Amino acid sequence: MIKKCLFPAAGYGTRFLPATKSLPKEMLPIITKPLIHYGVEEAMEAGMRTMAIVTGRGKRALEDYFDISYELEHQIQGSSKEPLLKEIREIQNSCVFTYIRQKEMRGLGDAILKGEPLIGQEPFAVVLADDFCIHDEGDGVLKQMVKIYNKYRCSIVAVMEVPREDTYKYGIVSGDFLDENLLKISDMIEKPKVENAPSNLAIIGRYILTPDIFDIIKSVKPGINGELQITDALRVQAKQGKVLGYRFEGLRFDCGSIEGFVEATNYMYKKM
Repeated sequence: MIKKCLFPAAGYGTRFLPATKSLPKEMLPIITKPLIHYGVEEAMEAGMRTMAIVTGRGKRALEDYFDISYELEHQIQGSSKEPLLKEIREIQNSCVFTYIRQKEMRGLGDAILKGEPLIGQEPFAVVLADDFCIHDEGDGVLKQMVKIYNKYRCSIVAVMEVPREDTYKYGIVSGDFLDENLLKISDMIEKPKVENAPSNLAIIGRYILTPDIFDIIKSVKPGINGELQITDALRVQAKQGKVLGYRFEGLRFDCGSIEGFVEATNYMYKKM
């Protein structure tokens, strides 16, 4: 059983400046709940109760959000506003939150490696909160992936088809399909030029990783700007036949972009 979920949350969120000058991008709200709240709910649905968050300078709001606010609760106690805190109280009472800082922005691989002391030697999930994923008619993406992990016991990445002209924005995978939605990955490349992309299947921000990934990340060479890419580490596992790509059921919004954030907000507003 996968018990822990890692949230890399140290990035600057520069596409949302000046708002993210003092507000973590993971705290940007979709209607009334911040992005990371939705990510934690997805992890909880998949059976995880330990949330490991990799933060950085100026991210204190993340810790405060998952803590009790005595002053606020005292002010609204017994009022019509008190039920609005029901969901966050349930999260606080059900989960353990641990935090560690990534002092330098050295890529997603480095952020995941920083979480090793919080995870230990066990399989774990990774959620990038600004990839907002929902499935209105069934299990969330992580729960779908956990079911696959329980069968195959290897690393799994969520993938989706993207337009060919957009492959340069993503890690792109190739391999052989085991069934309609499950791919045994043989290779992957980080943000290839369109003409070099081996497919149009892109990795999005949901992973289940086996603990050997930490030692592999330590062994890979830094890429552009000295960053450690998780794609390079997963490529090592893929060469060993130990990575699956899962074409998930549901919708994904890129809330790291203004356009995707607005689309997600409009979609959720229409559901109210």
